Amino acid sequence: MNSSTYSVKDITKTAMMAAITFIGIYTVKIPSLHGYSHMGDCMIFLSVLILGTRKGALAGGIGAALSDLLGGYMHWVIPTFIIKYIMATVMGLFIDKIMPNRKGNWLIGSIVGGIVQIILYTVFKVFLFDWAYAIGGVLGLTSQTITGVVLATVLVVLFNKAGIMQKLREM
Repeated sequence: MNSSTYSVKDITKTAMMAAITFIGIYTVKIPSLHGYSHMGDCMIFLSVLILGTRKGALAGGIGAALSDLLGGYMHWVIPTFIIKYIMATVMGLFIDKIMPNRKGNWLIGSIVGGIVQIILYTVFKVFLFDWAYAIGGVLGLTSQTITGVVLATVLVVLFNKAGIMQKLREM
């Protein structure tokens, strides 16, 4: 199959993970000074593990952007799509290119991707608002990222022990 061609099955799985990412962001909101924290990063990390880099990044970007759109954060829709896509792609690069076949590659990738996310959101906040607002949001972004990595780690361990992760990849 051509790598740029997606089957109906691929599109369906990507849409499902986008929906799960949306739900993880939209329904579980922990308010903070500059927005809210959520479970979306965890779902994005799982999307990459289940779907692979390109489809996982697409699912994560779409789900997160849709949450901003429907949540009233219109000014964040495009930046969120870009940032979440890049975060997921960085994670995927660790899995596929930087540390292939190494145990924990996804975890290191999710941490580095999360750091990239913090930097990119901070840069976007400087352009949309100002430096003070941007720097003020770093702690909240860091907390959100750590929460996403920890939750993803717990779910990956549980899914692997139950044999669910492999089944999700093969579906």
